[in-house]
Amino acid sequence: MWVAAARDAMTDDMVGRLSQAVGDSLALLDEVNRSGLGRAIPALAEMVNNGDLQRLVKLARLYGSAEDALTDEMVGRLSETLGNGLSLLDRANRGGAEQVVKMLEGLQDSGSLERIATALPQLADRLDTVQGLLRSIDAAATASRAAPPSAGGFGGLWQLMRDPESQDTLRFMLGVGKQLRKDWGASR
Repeated sequence: MWVAAARDAMTDDMVGRLSQAVGDSLALLDEVNRSGLGRAIPALAEMVNNGDLQRLVKLARLYGSAEDALTDEMVGRLSETLGNGLSLLDRANRGGAEQVVKMLEGLQDSGSLERIATALPQLADRLDTVQGLLRSIDAAATASRAAPPSAGGFGGLWQLMRDPESQDTLRFMLGVGKQLRKDWGASR
């Protein structure tokens, strides 16, 4: 009764599709058997169990998304940047980067690196002072070039010596000279 009902319900087209599906399934099973996929099933099962397969799927999705998002120009710039970075790394390696690292290790071992790091803020402040000094010298040189030539003689010297700003400037320069002589004399 069941068999007769099943025969009546199935058309020739359905039987053909069913036999095609069974044939394709057997062919797939044969290919799996020949390719040695049976040996890979334990590894796949382990990847599923520890989550590695899911991570691989996410990585493939990330790669696909990045591939879709990047234009040819972006890929070109990225590869150029990577190439330049590798070239720079190669040049640094060939140019003695190992020696620089050894030198830095020596400075670290001797404590010099820490002394340099401690002195750097003071050095930066001093550099600001030096930069201000150089700007002042440059401004004075520009003003001196723009000023009319001095009249010369004892009267011009007397007028210069009577100017309070000239006296203050001369006092400052004499103080700088005395300090330099004292500092340089102590270092010799």
